[in-house]
Amino acid sequence: MDQQINHWIDGKIKISDSGRYGDVFDPSTGIVQAKVALASANEVDEAVKNSNEAFKTWSKTPPLKRARVMFKFRELLETKMKELAKIVTSEHGKILSDAEGSITRGMEVVEFAAGIPHLLKGELSLIHISEPTRQAEISYAVFCLK
Repeated sequence: MDQQINHWIDGKIKISDSGRYGDVFDPSTGIVQAKVALASANEVDEAVKNSNEAFKTWSKTPPLKRARVMFKFRELLETKMKELAKIVTSEHGKILSDAEGSITRGMEVVEFAAGIPHLLKGELSLIHISEPTRQAEISYAVFCLK
């Protein structure tokens, strides 16, 4: 075992300053296959701060551009499926075909999320109903997703 899993903060690998690591076991053998860095409070604060900053930029990105990024992510998942399935198998104990199924399901979620901008191009109808017998007027707003 010589693999060490570090943090990914602000788009870069960061070696933990906590000095603490947890074991990653291969569930099929019980053997430690890697060590994962355990974050210090300062590292958690740094990760949250950077995530909040990234969100400010991402949230201003137009939905269509976000969808393109998500579709590119989906392409990467598909391209790297065999490699990712091996990782899922080694860390979760799933058989390879089951791991590939999990990744396929993940790709479907990404496809759905990437399609949201198209769904947002729905139609809004305002309906006003007057019921003289009840002396009531009701207005409805109906949004239809295409």
